[in-house]
Amino acid sequence: MEDCTLVGYHVPASTRLLVNLPKLQQVPNVWENPSEFQLERFLTTHKHVDIRGNNFELLPFGSGRRMCPGISFSLQVTQLTLATLLHNFEIASPLNKPVDMTEKVRLTNQKATPLEVHLTPRLHAQVYA
Repeated sequence: MEDCTLVGYHVPASTRLLVNLPKLQQVPNVWENPSEFQLERFLTTHKHVDIRGNNFELLPFGSGRRMCPGISFSLQVTQLTLATLLHNFEIASPLNKPVDMTEKVRLTNQKATPLEVHLTPRLHAQVYA
């Protein structure tokens, strides 16, 4: 809206800034081993992190006025979908190898290799009919 200085850089009014969120979320002094998938870190060292845009070390839905409007719906549906999948299927990777969680840095985070898993129904076939 108006000229300002950001980290020592002059930013003219009406400039559109794009924030490199994947890079911000890989800062080694915030995240120990940031390139490793460690889900347990959110149960221990970073359990205080709020993904609703209040903690800038993790912003999966953005922040401020431009934050994703579907965040509440997404969080509920994601939990329900994951619980349903885990309840109904045995999930395994081909040859029982660990899943490659390497990412490609793009505008959004993407897996470097496609996810390949085998789903085996846990329950009898008539339950799914």
